[in-house]
Amino acid sequence: MNLPFKVDLSDKTVAITGGGGVLMSEFGKILASCDAKVALLDINDGAAKSAAQEIAREGGAAIGVKCDCLDRTSIEQAKEEIERAFGKVNFLINGAGGNNPRGTTDIEFMTKQVTDKKTFFDLDAQGLRFVFDLNILTAFLTTQVFARDMVEMGGGNIINISSMNAFRPLTKIPAYSAAKAGVSNFTQWLAVHFAPCNIRVNAIAPGFFVTNQNRGLLYSEDGRPTQRTEKILAHTPMGRFGEVCDLEGTLLFLASDEASGFVTGVIIPVDGGFSAYSGV
Repeated sequence: MNLPFKVDLSDKTVAITGGGGVLMSEFGKILASCDAKVALLDINDGAAKSAAQEIAREGGAAIGVKCDCLDRTSIEQAKEEIERAFGKVNFLINGAGGNNPRGTTDIEFMTKQVTDKKTFFDLDAQGLRFVFDLNILTAFLTTQVFARDMVEMGGGNIINISSMNAFRPLTKIPAYSAAKAGVSNFTQWLAVHFAPCNIRVNAIAPGFFVTNQNRGLLYSEDGRPTQRTEKILAHTPMGRFGEVCDLEGTLLFLASDEASGFVTGVIIPVDGGFSAYSGV
Protein backbone atom coordinates (compact mmCIF):
# COMPACT_ATOMS: atom_id res chain seq x y z
CA MET A 1 0.00 0.00 0.00
CA ASN A 2 1.43 3.37 -1.03
CA LEU A 3 1.35 5.71 1.96
CA PRO A 4 2.65 9.28 2.28
CA PHE A 5 4.83 8.01 5.13
CA LYS A 6 4.92 5.01 7.45
CA VAL A 7 4.93 4.81 11.21
CA ASP A 8 5.68 1.83 13.43
CA LEU A 9 2.42 0.53 14.91
CA SER A 10 3.66 -2.97 15.67
CA ASP A 11 2.76 -2.47 19.34
CA LYS A 12 -0.84 -1.49 18.56
CA THR A 13 -3.99 -3.58 18.67
CA VAL A 14 -6.73 -1.44 17.16
CA ALA A 15 -10.49 -1.89 17.25
CA ILE A 16 -12.32 0.02 14.53
CA THR A 17 -16.10 0.34 14.81
CA GLY A 18 -18.00 0.71 11.56
CA GLY A 19 -15.13 -1.35 10.18
CA GLY A 20 -17.11 -2.78 7.28
CA GLY A 21 -17.77 0.65 5.76
CA VAL A 22 -15.87 2.38 2.98
CA LEU A 23 -13.73 4.73 5.08
CA MET A 24 -13.17 2.58 8.16
CA SER A 25 -12.20 -0.53 6.18
CA GLU A 26 -9.60 1.61 4.42
CA PHE A 27 -8.41 2.87 7.80
CA GLY A 28 -7.90 -0.76 8.72
CA LYS A 29 -5.77 -1.35 5.64
CA ILE A 30 -3.68 1.73 6.36
CA LEU A 31 -2.97 0.77 9.96
CA ALA A 32 -2.33 -2.88 9.12
CA SER A 33 0.23 -1.80 6.54
CA CYS A 34 2.08 -0.17 9.44
CA ASP A 35 2.01 -3.51 11.32
CA ALA A 36 -0.91 -2.82 13.67
CA LYS A 37 -3.16 -5.75 14.53
CA VAL A 38 -6.61 -4.71 13.32
CA ALA A 39 -10.09 -5.76 14.42
CA LEU A 40 -12.90 -4.47 12.22
CA LEU A 41 -16.16 -4.30 14.18
CA ASP A 42 -19.46 -3.97 12.36
CA ILE A 43 -23.07 -5.04 12.75
CA ASN A 44 -22.68 -6.26 9.15
CA ASP A 45 -20.22 -9.01 9.95
CA GLY A 46 -20.03 -10.07 6.31
CA ALA A 47 -18.63 -6.69 5.31
CA ALA A 48 -16.23 -6.66 8.27
CA LYS A 49 -14.95 -10.17 7.57
CA SER A 50 -14.56 -9.46 3.86
CA ALA A 51 -12.49 -6.34 4.60
CA ALA A 52 -10.37 -8.27 7.11
CA GLN A 53 -9.75 -11.04 4.59
CA GLU A 54 -8.54 -8.46 2.07
CA ILE A 55 -6.08 -7.11 4.65
CA ALA A 56 -4.89 -10.64 5.40
CA ARG A 57 -4.31 -11.35 1.71
CA GLU A 58 -2.00 -8.34 1.64
CA GLY A 59 -0.02 -9.73 4.58
CA GLY A 60 -1.65 -7.82 7.42
CA ALA A 61 -3.09 -9.10 10.68
CA ALA A 62 -6.85 -8.52 10.80
CA ILE A 63 -10.12 -10.05 11.90
CA GLY A 64 -13.73 -9.11 11.24
CA VAL A 65 -15.99 -9.15 14.28
CA LYS A 66 -19.76 -8.89 14.42
CA CYS A 67 -20.68 -6.12 16.85
CA ASP A 68 -23.74 -4.01 17.55
CA CYS A 69 -22.18 -0.88 19.01
CA LEU A 70 -25.51 0.12 20.56
CA ASP A 71 -25.43 -3.00 22.74
CA ARG A 72 -22.89 -3.17 25.56
CA THR A 73 -23.08 -6.97 25.73
CA SER A 74 -22.27 -7.22 22.03
CA ILE A 75 -19.29 -4.87 22.48
CA GLU A 76 -17.99 -6.88 25.42
CA GLN A 77 -18.29 -10.10 23.40
CA ALA A 78 -16.38 -8.45 20.55
CA LYS A 79 -13.70 -7.36 23.03
CA GLU A 80 -13.28 -10.95 24.20
CA GLU A 81 -12.94 -12.18 20.61
CA ILE A 82 -10.27 -9.56 19.88
CA GLU A 83 -8.32 -10.46 23.00
CA ARG A 84 -8.30 -14.12 22.02
CA ALA A 85 -6.83 -13.22 18.65
CA PHE A 86 -4.55 -10.28 19.38
CA GLY A 87 -4.51 -9.38 23.07
CA LYS A 88 -5.83 -6.24 24.75
CA VAL A 89 -6.86 -3.23 22.68
CA ASN A 90 -4.77 -0.10 23.16
CA PHE A 91 -6.07 1.86 20.16
CA LEU A 92 -9.74 2.53 19.42
CA ILE A 93 -11.30 4.24 16.42
CA ASN A 94 -14.97 5.12 16.89
CA GLY A 95 -16.10 5.11 13.27
CA ALA A 96 -19.65 3.81 13.68
CA GLY A 97 -22.22 6.45 12.81
CA GLY A 98 -24.55 7.75 10.15
CA ASN A 99 -27.80 9.55 9.42
CA ASN A 100 -31.43 8.48 9.07
CA PRO A 101 -34.21 9.82 6.82
CA ARG A 102 -36.46 10.27 9.87
CA GLY A 103 -34.11 13.02 11.06
CA THR A 104 -33.92 14.74 7.67
CA THR A 105 -36.13 17.45 6.14
CA ASP A 106 -37.06 17.67 2.46
CA ILE A 107 -36.44 21.40 2.29
CA GLU A 108 -33.65 23.79 3.22
CA PHE A 109 -35.80 26.76 4.25
CA MET A 110 -39.18 27.00 5.96
CA THR A 111 -41.88 29.25 4.49
CA LYS A 112 -45.59 29.64 5.09
CA GLN A 113 -46.28 28.26 1.64
CA VAL A 114 -44.68 24.85 2.26
CA THR A 115 -47.42 22.25 2.70
CA ASP A 116 -46.44 19.10 0.80
CA LYS A 117 -42.86 18.55 1.97
CA LYS A 118 -41.37 17.12 5.16
CA THR A 119 -40.41 20.10 7.30
CA PHE A 120 -38.84 20.49 10.71
CA PHE A 121 -42.29 20.07 12.26
CA ASP A 122 -42.68 16.65 10.67
CA LEU A 123 -39.46 15.14 11.98
CA ASP A 124 -39.77 11.96 14.01
CA ALA A 125 -38.42 12.19 17.56
CA GLN A 126 -37.49 8.51 17.43
CA GLY A 127 -35.53 9.18 14.25
CA LEU A 128 -33.56 11.95 15.92
CA ARG A 129 -32.93 9.71 18.92
CA PHE A 130 -31.65 6.95 16.63
CA VAL A 131 -29.20 9.31 14.92
CA PHE A 132 -27.93 10.60 18.25
CA ASP A 133 -27.51 7.06 19.55
CA LEU A 134 -25.80 5.88 16.37
CA ASN A 135 -23.17 8.61 16.57
CA ILE A 136 -22.79 9.52 20.25
CA LEU A 137 -24.00 6.54 22.26
CA THR A 138 -21.89 4.13 20.20
CA ALA A 139 -18.76 6.16 20.94
CA PHE A 140 -19.74 6.36 24.60
CA LEU A 141 -20.32 2.62 24.99
CA THR A 142 -17.29 1.42 23.05
CA THR A 143 -15.02 3.84 24.88
CA GLN A 144 -16.37 2.63 28.23
CA VAL A 145 -15.68 -0.98 27.27
CA PHE A 146 -12.24 -0.58 25.69
CA ALA A 147 -10.71 2.34 27.61
CA ARG A 148 -10.85 0.52 30.96
CA ASP A 149 -7.94 -1.68 29.85
CA MET A 150 -6.09 1.37 28.54
CA VAL A 151 -6.28 2.91 32.01
CA GLU A 152 -4.88 -0.27 33.54
CA MET A 153 -2.15 -0.53 30.88
CA GLY A 154 -1.07 3.06 31.47
CA GLY A 155 -1.90 4.52 28.06
CA GLY A 156 -3.85 4.33 24.86
CA ASN A 157 -5.13 6.16 21.84
CA ILE A 158 -8.71 6.96 20.81
CA ILE A 159 -9.73 8.59 17.55
CA ASN A 160 -13.35 9.60 17.02
CA ILE A 161 -14.85 10.37 13.63
CA SER A 162 -16.58 13.73 13.62
CA SER A 163 -17.72 15.65 10.53
CA MET A 164 -17.88 18.99 8.80
CA ASN A 165 -21.39 19.19 10.22
CA ALA A 166 -19.82 19.73 13.63
CA PHE A 167 -18.26 22.98 12.38
CA ARG A 168 -21.06 24.17 10.09
CA PRO A 169 -24.48 22.48 10.26
CA LEU A 170 -25.75 21.50 6.85
CA THR A 171 -29.28 22.18 5.71
CA LYS A 172 -31.83 19.33 5.85
CA ILE A 173 -29.93 17.16 8.38
CA PRO A 174 -30.38 18.70 11.84
CA ALA A 175 -30.07 15.42 13.74
CA TYR A 176 -26.79 14.40 12.12
CA SER A 177 -25.31 17.89 12.42
CA ALA A 178 -26.15 18.11 16.11
CA ALA A 179 -24.94 14.56 16.75
CA LYS A 180 -21.56 15.18 15.16
CA ALA A 181 -21.18 18.42 17.10
CA GLY A 182 -21.76 16.24 20.14
CA VAL A 183 -19.03 13.85 19.02
CA SER A 184 -16.54 16.71 18.80
CA ASN A 185 -17.51 18.00 22.24
CA PHE A 186 -17.36 14.48 23.69
CA THR A 187 -13.89 14.07 22.18
CA GLN A 188 -12.64 17.12 24.05
CA TRP A 189 -14.29 15.99 27.28
CA LEU A 190 -12.69 12.55 27.06
CA ALA A 191 -9.29 14.07 26.26
CA VAL A 192 -9.35 16.06 29.51
CA HIS A 193 -10.78 13.21 31.56
CA PHE A 194 -8.22 10.64 30.40
CA ALA A 195 -5.15 12.87 30.17
CA PRO A 196 -3.72 11.76 33.55
CA CYS A 197 -3.96 8.14 32.31
CA ASN A 198 -1.83 8.89 29.24
CA ILE A 199 -4.76 8.20 26.92
CA ARG A 200 -4.93 10.59 23.99
CA VAL A 201 -8.35 11.35 22.46
CA ASN A 202 -8.68 13.23 19.18
CA ALA A 203 -11.06 13.37 16.23
CA ILE A 204 -10.88 13.55 12.47
CA ALA A 205 -13.60 15.60 10.80
CA PRO A 206 -13.82 14.57 7.14
CA GLY A 207 -15.32 16.94 4.63
CA PHE A 208 -17.28 15.44 1.77
CA PHE A 209 -16.39 11.92 0.75
CA VAL A 210 -18.54 9.64 -1.39
CA THR A 211 -19.62 6.60 0.65
CA ASN A 212 -22.29 3.94 0.40
CA GLN A 213 -24.48 5.95 2.77
CA ASN A 214 -24.48 9.23 0.84
CA ARG A 215 -23.98 8.15 -2.76
CA GLY A 216 -27.69 8.38 -3.52
CA LEU A 217 -27.77 11.98 -2.27
CA LEU A 218 -24.76 13.03 -4.31
CA TYR A 219 -25.41 11.31 -7.63
CA SER A 220 -28.55 10.40 -9.56
CA GLU A 221 -29.11 6.84 -10.77
CA ASP A 222 -27.57 7.69 -14.14
CA GLY A 223 -24.42 9.01 -12.45
CA ARG A 224 -25.05 12.71 -12.82
CA PRO A 225 -24.20 14.99 -9.86
CA THR A 226 -27.22 16.18 -7.93
CA GLN A 227 -27.98 19.78 -7.07
CA ARG A 228 -26.64 19.13 -3.58
CA THR A 229 -23.34 17.96 -5.05
CA GLU A 230 -23.10 21.15 -7.09
CA LYS A 231 -23.63 23.21 -3.93
CA ILE A 232 -21.06 21.22 -1.98
CA LEU A 233 -18.37 21.56 -4.61
CA ALA A 234 -19.14 25.26 -5.08
CA HIS A 235 -18.39 25.75 -1.39
CA THR A 236 -15.29 23.56 -1.31
CA PRO A 237 -12.35 25.75 -2.40
CA MET A 238 -10.42 22.74 -3.71
CA GLY A 239 -13.42 21.92 -5.92
CA ARG A 240 -13.66 18.16 -5.43
CA PHE A 241 -14.76 15.41 -3.10
CA GLY A 242 -12.20 13.89 -0.78
CA GLU A 243 -10.51 10.57 -1.48
CA VAL A 244 -9.50 8.08 1.19
CA CYS A 245 -5.86 8.87 0.49
CA ASP A 246 -6.55 12.43 1.66
CA LEU A 247 -7.14 11.05 5.17
CA GLU A 248 -4.03 8.87 5.35
CA GLY A 249 -1.59 11.45 6.64
CA THR A 250 -3.90 12.74 9.37
CA LEU A 251 -4.71 9.20 10.50
CA LEU A 252 -1.06 8.16 10.65
CA PHE A 253 -0.07 11.36 12.47
CA LEU A 254 -2.69 10.78 15.18
CA ALA A 255 -1.97 7.04 15.31
CA SER A 256 1.71 7.57 16.10
CA ASP A 257 2.64 8.27 19.70
CA GLU A 258 5.99 9.56 18.47
CA ALA A 259 4.46 12.02 15.99
CA SER A 260 1.54 13.27 18.12
CA GLY A 261 2.33 12.25 21.68
CA PHE A 262 1.46 15.70 23.03
CA VAL A 263 -1.66 16.11 20.88
CA THR A 264 -5.00 15.48 22.56
CA GLY A 265 -8.44 17.07 22.43
CA VAL A 266 -8.18 18.32 18.84
CA ILE A 267 -10.65 17.92 15.98
CA ILE A 268 -8.81 18.04 12.66
CA PRO A 269 -10.84 18.98 9.56
CA VAL A 270 -9.87 17.28 6.30
CA ASP A 271 -12.23 19.13 4.02
CA GLY A 272 -10.58 20.87 1.07
CA GLY A 273 -11.18 24.23 2.74
CA PHE A 274 -14.95 23.88 3.19
CA SER A 275 -14.95 24.97 6.85
CA ALA A 276 -12.84 28.05 6.05
CA TYR A 277 -14.97 29.34 3.15
CA SER A 278 -17.79 31.79 3.86
CA GLY A 279 -19.24 31.53 0.35
CA VAL A 280 -18.22 35.06 -0.66
